[in-house]
Amino acid sequence: MLVLLAFVTFGVVLAVALRARRASVRVRHAMGSRPIGPDGIIAGAGPITLSRGADAPGMLLLHGGGDTPQTLRYLAEHLYQRGYAVHAPLLPGHGRSIEDFARVTSGEWRDAARTAYREMRERHNWVGVAGLSMGGALAVQVAAETSDLPALALLAPYLSMPREVAIAARLARFWGIAVPYVRSLDPGARRSINDPEEDARNLAYGVFTPAALRALRATVARAASLLPRVTAPTLMIQSREDNRIAPPDAQRAFDRLGATDKELMWIEGAGHVITVDYGRDRVFEVLGRWLDSHRAAQGRRVQA
Repeated sequence: MLVLLAFVTFGVVLAVALRARRASVRVRHAMGSRPIGPDGIIAGAGPITLSRGADAPGMLLLHGGGDTPQTLRYLAEHLYQRGYAVHAPLLPGHGRSIEDFARVTSGEWRDAARTAYREMRERHNWVGVAGLSMGGALAVQVAAETSDLPALALLAPYLSMPREVAIAARLARFWGIAVPYVRSLDPGARRSINDPEEDARNLAYGVFTPAALRALRATVARAASLLPRVTAPTLMIQSREDNRIAPPDAQRAFDRLGATDKELMWIEGAGHVITVDYGRDRVFEVLGRWLDSHRAAQGRRVQA
């Protein structure tokens, strides 16, 4: 057993080191071409706030790991046009410098999501939550702690890790001493965004730091453990061609949700970031109708 563990450890560390060399070139190129504003945030990567009056319903949108609210811009505008106030915060360590991403913790992400939801509830009586990828894992945590959450949307939620990524995350304290960042360890060469124009616009770091990888693993593990405690009406939308999440893993996560009112919709043609990829308009329309119908049904129950 010890020999096998040593062999696996060596293999993971070697793979991480090789990928880190390629990642370093990518980071220098990406960060060098993205201007950073006086607030320390990459241009276009800041929070999105589309305000409406207190009587309007609200939607909190949470972006994915290593990414920014830019991936939620189209969805935010769609929901705003449907009458929703929308807020998509920039999570700690994201959209800034790679050094910021090297200091993040799962607790900071969780607290940021909690705070953003609480602040929206102070301004609006009805506030739903939608999370993309890691944002979906954070949304699950908010939902598990909020007994009266009226609606939860999980968009390609990252609720399980491939085995090799989980191993790398557990060992990150060791290899992280020599390797400052690494590209994704997910298997396969498929892109997270199939649309080349949207892929080119993406403001993600393109890498994970050891600290961020550990934080991601902790975020995913906590969210997965809380799935049975989620009772809010839930819509989950998943691409069959997702390069991060295998369909069986997505189905298992959905099955473990404690909500009795839940729906899983499969789409095709998109990668992992379904809010900017091919077919996104269908995703937005389905989500918008689902939110509207649940708001209407909840309103009728209150009046009754």
